[in-house]
Amino acid sequence: MPADGEAPAPPPEPAINFWGDHPAMEAEYYAAHGAEGESSYFTTPDEGARRLFTRAWRPRAPAARPKALVFMVHGYGNDVSWTFQSTAVFLARSGFACFAADLPGHGRSHGLRAFVPDLDAAVADLLAFFRAVRAREEHAGLPCFLFGESMGGAICLLIHLRAPPGEWAGAVLVAPMCRISDRIRPPWPLPEILTFVARFAPTAAIVPTADLIEKSVKVPAKRVVAARNPVRYNGRPRLGTVVELLRATDELASRLGEVTIPFLVLHGSADEVTDPAISQALYEAAASKDKTIKMYDGMLHSLLFGEPDENIERVRGDILAWINERCTPPATSGHREITVE
Repeated sequence: MPADGEAPAPPPEPAINFWGDHPAMEAEYYAAHGAEGESSYFTTPDEGARRLFTRAWRPRAPAARPKALVFMVHGYGNDVSWTFQSTAVFLARSGFACFAADLPGHGRSHGLRAFVPDLDAAVADLLAFFRAVRAREEHAGLPCFLFGESMGGAICLLIHLRAPPGEWAGAVLVAPMCRISDRIRPPWPLPEILTFVARFAPTAAIVPTADLIEKSVKVPAKRVVAARNPVRYNGRPRLGTVVELLRATDELASRLGEVTIPFLVLHGSADEVTDPAISQALYEAAASKDKTIKMYDGMLHSLLFGEPDENIERVRGDILAWINERCTPPATSGHREITVE
């Protein structure tokens, strides 16, 4: 009972979930979709001891041992707790164990929101987490795949380029940010000006940009869901982050020929956030003997959430078929043909 003069405490607010109000608990949602999940924090083992918020999704018990491990990387401004989960849950119910972390400066991980002044440091943090998971006894002998959306796709390629050959069984790259589209890239000479100003005010959130939700998500009702994400960064990009993304994507664009990992790259032909032409260039330039590209006519940037459900199922099916094929003994075939859907 409240004391005299005190108002009763308001009831606790219901949890906000991307799937709506029901079920109210994550565990119930996972179970209804044939998966189970958990969240925790990972502390990097170096001197900085930074904390990453992490999630894991597995086939629902008593499922058999996972077919493979999938290490997932989200895109700029996003996190692993909102709509990004839907793909992880789909893969978990399909027999895979999935692991992901909020990038530094994103979600519930350490750092100023959306401030990524050093993508190499972020790559090192993720790689430390991924390798710690891989080293667990119960994961011995399982093939390990990378999966990245948008900026996460670029990070997967950077992980590959900085890792020993053969460490990863393959990579799924969904609309990877190997280059920022000219439609949202600051026009010349603005990048040069931004680089100069960023030396003095790297955290300033002043870079003009288009509405990424509007340009990424095709279905209007899903734009509302994306915008409701309580930890999504919706402010203007920070100077230091933009300069670093320009640097990193320019590096990637110049090193496409060094890519040797088996990969599946998927892109919507109408993507205005990342450039489908650079995914085409990646497919053509990569030295990988096993490479596949899927171009989806008329689809936008958010292939796995923002499209109509029938489009999402098509993209999911392509991803699942590709990973399943590479969980079996190595195939004798080499390059795959380009597919436009």
